[in-house]
Amino acid sequence: MEKVALAEAFDSFDEQWSPRLAGELNGQAVKLAKAEGEFVWHHHEDADELFLVVSGELTIELREDSDIVLQEGEFVIVPRGVEHRPVTDSEAEILLFEPSETRNTGNVESERTKTDLEQLD
Repeated sequence: MEKVALAEAFDSFDEQWSPRLAGELNGQAVKLAKAEGEFVWHHHEDADELFLVVSGELTIELREDSDIVLQEGEFVIVPRGVEHRPVTDSEAEILLFEPSETRNTGNVESERTKTDLEQLD
């Protein structure tokens, strides 16, 4: 068992939209990511996805519903199959919780797709 200090973990990398694996439990992954600008529209066919904003502000744009704006300390769970796009005007630090095999771009293959996540030290 090792504790994770979120501030130190986020300070250990700078790359945007490139999740880092912070831990795993019961087939679920805890991922940390820095975000700025627009991500890709995508959905996850078989997995719900939790977005928790640690710092900054993040908007989850939705094709078929109203966008959800998350402030620091707020989270939302995007149900499986719901097309969404995370967007932020300035850098946000986010924690993601989802099944370990979930690909960051879901059903979309792009230059931002990450298949082998870097483990935090």
